[in-house]
Amino acid sequence: MRNMNFLGWPIVTGVLIAVIILQFFPNMFAPPVTTVEIRETTADTPHLGNGPISYADAVETASPAVVNIYTQHVVKLTQHPMVDDPTFKRFFDLGDMPQRERIQSSLGSGVILNQQGYIITNNHVIAGADRIVVALKDGREAPAKIVGTDPETDLAILKTELKQLPSITLSSSDSLRVGDVVLAIGNPFGVGQTVTMGIVSATGRNGLGLNTYEDFLQTDAAINPGNSGGALVDAIGNLVGINTAIFSKSGGSQGIGFAIPSSLAKKVMTDLIEHGRVIRGWLGIEIQELTPRLAESFGLEDVNGLIIAGIYKDGPSHQAGLQPGDIMLTIDGKPVEGRKSMIEIADVKPGTKLPIEFIRNGKRYNTNIIVGERPLTRPG
Repeated sequence: MRNMNFLGWPIVTGVLIAVIILQFFPNMFAPPVTTVEIRETTADTPHLGNGPISYADAVETASPAVVNIYTQHVVKLTQHPMVDDPTFKRFFDLGDMPQRERIQSSLGSGVILNQQGYIITNNHVIAGADRIVVALKDGREAPAKIVGTDPETDLAILKTELKQLPSITLSSSDSLRVGDVVLAIGNPFGVGQTVTMGIVSATGRNGLGLNTYEDFLQTDAAINPGNSGGALVDAIGNLVGINTAIFSKSGGSQGIGFAIPSSLAKKVMTDLIEHGRVIRGWLGIEIQELTPRLAESFGLEDVNGLIIAGIYKDGPSHQAGLQPGDIMLTIDGKPVEGRKSMIEIADVKPGTKLPIEFIRNGKRYNTNIIVGERPLTRPG
């Protein structure tokens, strides 16, 4: 009995200590647990169902200012060569045969910019047209005349004498971000005014070979033949672009459409109305982009530069002393960014002095160029 008492006390004491440890330190002997962090919505987090479910207000705001454009072009048909043959005429008295003609019709879209009746559209929509008619959403139709065209951006300005016109509000395209919702409004395939929805897929698209000056917005909103010249609007109904082209192997929309941004369209519109032409800065050079291989051949580590491939005689760059083969590194203190820098030159006011840093025969030089005005027809 004494032996049991001797063993009992240590056991009881151990049990008591174990109980105390488990009571106050329950995780001491627990196996390690990996904590998994998961972000879940709460009652205060907005759900997808609370997002916009309709863009009817935006369409109602913008669509009255989008017009259908119908053009007609008279084509003189060539007579068969036999008709002018003297032998043929000797046997057949044709008299004074009237010149045969055929009328070609095409369609597109446009956007009313103000109540003065100015309408913006694509140049390719009205190019070569002998007659232009605009049809409004409210059912009115009227002839329109060409105020000015700018083939280098594929834009044109028309004017109609209709009164009490709806107009659209422009929004700066510079603030657009990839993923923003946009709506394309136009007259695809001549079925009548149609609205499609998508997002901004990319900004600043260039090098597509469509226009001389390219700074396109790319969108997956469905754009089809007849949409050209129509409006690309934001989710509020403000104009952010002019629909102009699609990439397609079938001729229909494949989710890659291009629009001229409103910021560029505004400058072209203003110049055409106020001056009858678009005033652009000009350096008088032909350029070639600097590739990694070319940079290596010139002993350069950086490929940010433009090779001057040609210079127009007596142009701004020629007068500043630049030569073919020079590599421009900076313009006005900013690093050259390929063809984008040349597009930006177009926005510089003629007469502006621009400092240029360039490389010639491995040495760096600096000069100043007085920006000229780009001629409507470039000198040869």
